[in-house]
Amino acid sequence: MEDNWEKQLACALNCGHCDRAFGSKDRRLLSVYDHAPICMDCKREEEKRPDYEDTSKQMIAHCMETTDKPYGDPASYCFHHFCSFRCK
Repeated sequence: MEDNWEKQLACALNCGHCDRAFGSKDRRLLSVYDHAPICMDCKREEEKRPDYEDTSKQMIAHCMETTDKPYGDPASYCFHHFCSFRCK
């Protein structure tokens, strides 16, 4: 996933969880559960899950370990689990 995250976000036509169609200006993120591009509504639903905090921490640790970049680096796919992306 680390190698093609930007293409998956930019080219996603539908939310990976609810299948809602993305418009070119719609914001999207990567799910902390399965790294699928998801809409902002699905992200809000993820954040309500009782295991979200632990899952987020595990995803960040794994991401930093595999990419050697901090999760706050905009060039890292980790960043786009928490900061939205728009189609270019």
